[in-house]
Order: sequence, then structure tokens, then C-alpha cells
Amino acid sequence: MELFDSLKSKIKGKDLRIVFPEAKDERILGAVVRLYHDDLLTPILIGDKDEVLTVAKEHGFDLTGIDIMNPNTYDKYDEMVEAFVERRKGKATEEQAREQLRDVNYFGTMLVYMDKADGLVSGAIHSTSETVRPALQIIKTRPGVSRTSGAFIMLRGRDQEKYVFSDCAINPNPDAQVLAEIAVESARTAKMFGIDPKVALLSFSSRGSAQSPEVDKVREATRIAQEMAPEFEIDGELQFDAAFVSSVAKQKAPDSKVAGQATVFVFPELQSGNIGYKIAQRLGNFEAVGPILQGLNKPVSDLSRGSIEEDVYKTAIITANQALQN
Repeated sequence: MELFDSLKSKIKGKDLRIVFPEAKDERILGAVVRLYHDDLLTPILIGDKDEVLTVAKEHGFDLTGIDIMNPNTYDKYDEMVEAFVERRKGKATEEQAREQLRDVNYFGTMLVYMDKADGLVSGAIHSTSETVRPALQIIKTRPGVSRTSGAFIMLRGRDQEKYVFSDCAINPNPDAQVLAEIAVESARTAKMFGIDPKVALLSFSSRGSAQSPEVDKVREATRIAQEMAPEFEIDGELQFDAAFVSSVAKQKAPDSKVAGQATVFVFPELQSGNIGYKIAQRLGNFEAVGPILQGLNKPVSDLSRGSIEEDVYKTAIITANQALQN
């Protein structure tokens, strides 16, 4: 069974509620209609109902049966404002909360926080910061995770060659502790996608072949990650060829249980992660699914503003699977 067939089978009929704050975007509406009629999840669109229905009609989408919620007319807005003020612990007055919750991303994130929804998908017309900031302020990261991170599932071919690349979206220059957390969260992401997690923390050095502060960071992150999650196979520092090619692994890290067979690749900082996944995507003909935000208490997914309808559809399926796992 291909990856998305498997993911769809897990959530079908489970009535998982996913919020879509960008309800007037054609790509969102097309994906939402498909998800609803495929019985994969229960979509919640955020916006003025008349305006949303007008856009849907213009593009030939029938939204019959799909919930549309308007922050300006929400009957439990006072309850939401009170919960937001409490969650922000003095960082927002009631007046500020009433204004801020008119923002569709804040409103949608509060629906998730208050268990009115199971997850959120945004970013088709909003920046990463506009999508992620409400999640960090309201939903926050799980205990033991100081930062969220962004992973891509890299897919290729009918046999569904599958790998996890991270962090390729969020943290410009994580320290050793954060890098270790990213490694552990990436292993958990891999398991959700049916990937046996063998985690390689990447560097330009393999097992001490080079010395520098950058290498020291990866080496220390590996040690921390191994202590944090002894149930996972985690190794580093490894060059990509040592992590991926068995013949190279025998030369550079012969005693490693990860080298030569890694499935999860953790980049030392965002610049190399972003470059790496795009090289695999453009030169290696991999499909890059994501970014999948890791480490949050409840799932929030950040689309690219260059997304197409199919990206929205798949990201929503992933988000629903994250909610099911939680």
C-alpha cells in the first residue's frame, strides 16, 4: 500500500476536525471539498460565510455540509477570549485578546487549543511566522521540547522510497540541545509514516575526521539525543555518504548501526537543510511532502505559499494522522 493510501485508511471515518483559516483561497476550497467527500476528515473553514460561499460558487465548489465559522459572530467568543487571556498569562489584556482573536490564524489555533478541533492547516496565503506564532503562543511545545521544527517526507518511485529530512523549515542555527530534540522528534515522525527510524546527524565530518565547533555541536547533539531516546537508533556525526552508502559506511563508521542505512537525516542548521531537500527534490526527483511541524502539543501544519491543491489535500491528511497519533 502506498504511503497516502495507508494514511487515508487510518483516518477515514474517524471524524477528525481540521481547521482551515484561509477559507477564501481556491486551493483550500478544492482540497476541503475532496477531503469532505472522501470521508477523511471534518473540515472547519474560517471566514465570513457569505464571502466564502461566493468564492466557492465562482470556482464551482459545493460546500454543502461543510462548517464555516466566523470569528465576528462566533457564539462562544467570550469563552475563547477568557481562555486566551489565561493561556497568555498576563501577556494579553482582554481588550487585546478580543482584537487578536479576529485574526483567522489565532482564532483557528484557539479552536484547536479548546478541543473544538483536532488540528490546523494554514500558510497558503500567510507567512510561516503568521502560521507558527499563534501555535507557539497558544498550543506550545510538548514537555521536553523547547522548539518546534519542520520535517519533510521525501518520496520517490512506485516502491515509495521514503526518508525524513529535518530541520528544513524553522530553526536557523539550533544549538546542541535543540538539534538533539529535532533528531528525536524526527524519529517519531518517521514512525508515523511507517519508516523504520535510523537517525543520522549530518556534518562535514564522520566520527572525528574533522575538528571544528560546528562538528562539536553535532557530536554533542548526538550524545544528548541518544540519552533522551535510547529506544531509537541515533548516530553522528556522519557525512551524508557515510550515512547513506553502505560501502562508505564500512570505511568511515564500521561499528555504526545507522551508517549506510539511515532513513532520517538531521541537518546541522537550516541553511544546509533547506538546500539539501531542494537538491533531492529537483535533481533526485523526490517529492517533498511538508514541512511537517514537529514537537507541538497538537498539530499545526504550515503550507508553502506556492502550494497547489494537492499539497493542501496531502498536508491535511498528514495533520489528521498527527492528531490521531496524539
